[in-house]
Amino acid sequence: MKRSISFLTFAAGAASAAPALATDLNVAFEVPKLSVAEYHAPYVSVWIENPDASAAATLSIWFKPNHEKWLKDMRQWWRKAGRTMTWQADGVTGATRAPGPQKVVFSGAKGALKDLKPGQYTLVVEAAREAGGHESVRVPFTWGKPGKPVTVKGATELGAVTVSVK
Repeated sequence: MKRSISFLTFAAGAASAAPALATDLNVAFEVPKLSVAEYHAPYVSVWIENPDASAAATLSIWFKPNHEKWLKDMRQWWRKAGRTMTWQADGVTGATRAPGPQKVVFSGAKGALKDLKPGQYTLVVEAAREAGGHESVRVPFTWGKPGKPVTVKGATELGAVTVSVK
């Protein structure tokens, strides 16, 4: 009996000493309202790149319904991941959004993040507007352990992009 109590005590202590793994990826960014003659809400893609710059996972795509042909305007995402996706991708696609602050939380328990191995990655937010500009912002992060938020500022089509792993 003493042996099993010791084993249980050891197992409970080992479990509580294990580091907590990250379960959520929080992304916040600004879609600025631009003073231009013809403004259209941008198409936006949010994805993760591996250290070799290949696509690891597509997290979110915002575009006008039935306008898939314009997704290739998000050139970087399209070349790396978009052209091989099947449309409509449940849980990934959504409508364009009005200018202003945007917040999205991606759960590590489901979707594209559930199979992502711990390590160094880059989150990419890319925006392209009809009759407008194009921009992508890259933010490095470590998946698998909570860390401090990292912010990278955009220049025109995107404001600051902040990524935090919780």
